[in-house]
Amino acid sequence: MARMTMIEAVRSAMDVSMARDDNVVVFGEDVGYFGGVFRCTQGLQAKYGKTRCFDTPISESGIVGTAIGMAAYGLKPCVEIQFADYMYPAYDQITQEAARIRYRSNGDFTCPIVLRMPTGGGIFGGQTHSQSPEALFTHVCGLKVVVPSNPYDAKGLLISSIEDPDPVMFLEPKRLYNGPFDGHHERPVTPWSKHDLGEVPEGHYSIPIGKADIRRSGSAVTVIAYGTMVHVALAAAEDTGIDAEVIDLRSLLPLDLDSIVQSVNKTGRCVVVHEATLTSGFGAEIASLVQEHCFYHLEAPVMRVAGWDTPYPHAQEWDYFPGPGRVGRALAEVMEA
Repeated sequence: MARMTMIEAVRSAMDVSMARDDNVVVFGEDVGYFGGVFRCTQGLQAKYGKTRCFDTPISESGIVGTAIGMAAYGLKPCVEIQFADYMYPAYDQITQEAARIRYRSNGDFTCPIVLRMPTGGGIFGGQTHSQSPEALFTHVCGLKVVVPSNPYDAKGLLISSIEDPDPVMFLEPKRLYNGPFDGHHERPVTPWSKHDLGEVPEGHYSIPIGKADIRRSGSAVTVIAYGTMVHVALAAAEDTGIDAEVIDLRSLLPLDLDSIVQSVNKTGRCVVVHEATLTSGFGAEIASLVQEHCFYHLEAPVMRVAGWDTPYPHAQEWDYFPGPGRVGRALAEVMEA
């Protein structure tokens, strides 16, 4: 089986989808001849032509508005927002138009678009290239929100997203593009070519949206994470020696609540980890659901480990970034409660 980086896996998903369905189109800023700022679309324009993979003006609201119109016409746009931080000018189009078309038309129209966007920090990108805005989308009825943590999932989930009849926000943790970063920034990163989840089938396959995966089985505490934080959680469990069960959500909306409840009822303890700011982050929703559904099984309060309630600080990136040390301390605290 081929081994791919997450960049190559995302590109392969678009390639496979474009080959199978002429209605799939790819566009965004610099995605054509240049192949995207992270090279995720490299070679697609040469293979499929300028009418199916093309560059757009620097206008996120224009990109998303055009995609919505194309979707209503019958096409399946898979568009790139160059960084998740840049999606704010298009937020009105995303939330007021794309998310509501199915409801406003009583099901006569759908909006099969995918909005790909690199998310998260860990690359010294500063305040405007490091944000994690997933909670802004999970609050909106009509959207689906997907966050893969590895190349295998990235390809299978992106294919499912492209084939989905409704709008999907596909957030790609940029710190994972080339390897499974575990938060130990002082160590070399193992490339995906040496990781089992770097093995990616070259053809078509899909992973259902809304199904979590157990990355590590355990009985002492449940750690719920997504994206880069999955690897941080695994490192924290390894560093501390605590028998933690690590759940990779993969999809935030729809959410695999059954897997969460089953795990927390088994372990009796729960730590939620995400990179976004703490207040009103998606971890608050998870903590609330755990309290509602697992209250009589809990042996300790649900804990959250997240970014600070500040803009992403360039000069203090590794203090802000929820690394394995912070997660490990949370694991120890819930075990002592």
